[in-house]
Amino acid sequence: APLDKVCILSCGISTGLGASINVAKPPKGSTVAVFGLGAVGLAAAEGARIAGASRIIGVDLNPSRFEEARKFGCTEFVNPKDHNKPVQEVLAEMTNGGVDRSVECTGNINAMIQAFECVHDGWGVAVLVGVPHKDAEFKTHPMNFLNERTLKGTFFGNYKPRTDLPNVVELYMKKELEVEKFITHSVPFAEINKA
Repeated sequence: APLDKVCILSCGISTGLGASINVAKPPKGSTVAVFGLGAVGLAAAEGARIAGASRIIGVDLNPSRFEEARKFGCTEFVNPKDHNKPVQEVLAEMTNGGVDRSVECTGNINAMIQAFECVHDGWGVAVLVGVPHKDAEFKTHPMNFLNERTLKGTFFGNYKPRTDLPNVVELYMKKELEVEKFITHSVPFAEINKA
């Protein structure tokens, strides 16, 4: 494996990819919402694509990220600023009651709550990836749990680096995971400060 490519698996890509594949585990043909389309969110979309999700809805406040996110499997986009109601309601309307899985990659506590509240009653699973402010509090109505929604958290996508990263590298070597599209620039070590 070319080290100048697989080195980027060490944090964000594995975190987002594993959040989808290892934790959310979207069934083939399911609908997944990804909150935040930075590197981790794009990796979560990639994981949903690899898992066989049929709809991957990217949620971000920055619409300039939408076109790039198509390369990672996103099929639709929602900018919460474009709506005068909570984004979880928008997603529920788009998906006939809620998405099957959601992956939150922002660290914003409101996005975390929205990601949980947008999953479908009965089987929806929300995965929190972003790291919130130390004083943040997660508040939702208990009925959201009683209605059989699941809330999970993950660190590094539930990968164990020593034993699991070789399998992620193998995904790349088999061309199932496209690492190159995550790389925007290559600079020599001498220019690390510029990078």
